[in-house]
Amino acid sequence: MTKIALTIAGSDSGGGAGIQADLRTFAFHCVHGTSALTCVTAQNTVGVDRVDALPPEAVTAQIGAVLGDIAVQGVKTGMLLNAEIIEAVAEAVEKWKLTPLVVDPVMVSRTGVQLIDDRAIAQLKQKLIPKATLITPNRYEAQILSGLAVNTIEEMKAAAKKIYQLGTSGVLVKGGAMQGALRGTDVWFDGQTLEILTSEIVDTPHTHGTGCTLSAAIAANLALGKSPLPAIQQAKKYVTTALNYALAIGRGTGPVGHFFPLVQRSMVE
Repeated sequence: MTKIALTIAGSDSGGGAGIQADLRTFAFHCVHGTSALTCVTAQNTVGVDRVDALPPEAVTAQIGAVLGDIAVQGVKTGMLLNAEIIEAVAEAVEKWKLTPLVVDPVMVSRTGVQLIDDRAIAQLKQKLIPKATLITPNRYEAQILSGLAVNTIEEMKAAAKKIYQLGTSGVLVKGGAMQGALRGTDVWFDGQTLEILTSEIVDTPHTHGTGCTLSAAIAANLALGKSPLPAIQQAKKYVTTALNYALAIGRGTGPVGHFFPLVQRSMVE
């Protein structure tokens, strides 16, 4: 039977991140993707020109329309933008008993730019993270959520353990914004097991959508029945290969190459 996943996130008009990246990632895992938009961005590979939030009621209605008809086996959240939308999503998660739930915090970009205000961050910590199967903070998000500096592998471990105390069932502190060899190193902690996960460091400037793609791939693998750690390991392989096939489009930071399986097949044929 075809597995189904739901993404609750923003739209990226450039097609590299957000809902667009999530749905492509679901598809290349043979998982049917459904979606609930939270905001619409006008952006490209160079930058973001405009962000328009949807009313929280519209987000709730989209989730209800999907779940009132279609059973989903995995859910992920991405850009939720403001405190009101975060509260609406948390209420929907509670109402529909949404699990497994992957929360990509989308609080701070990989370059260190804060994307949501402090009130929204507080809502995320109090209302949504405690309901998560796992969350996937980058270095800067891990610093905010843990209150700790994150510059070394030991500090990544400490941050993962501290964030776990917020009530989530698992934490993946991502090393993509770290320096040197730590760029390819993530730390996983589920309250009992702490794992250091390493992967090839791909030397490309075209990394747009990496975080969205990773969390979507984890959600897809969870929907396929994998447990969290194997789901993360498979997702990291997908993202690493997608980085090797990144798209040098536009004048700025291009997206990862989600459709690399088709490219590889065409090269063989």
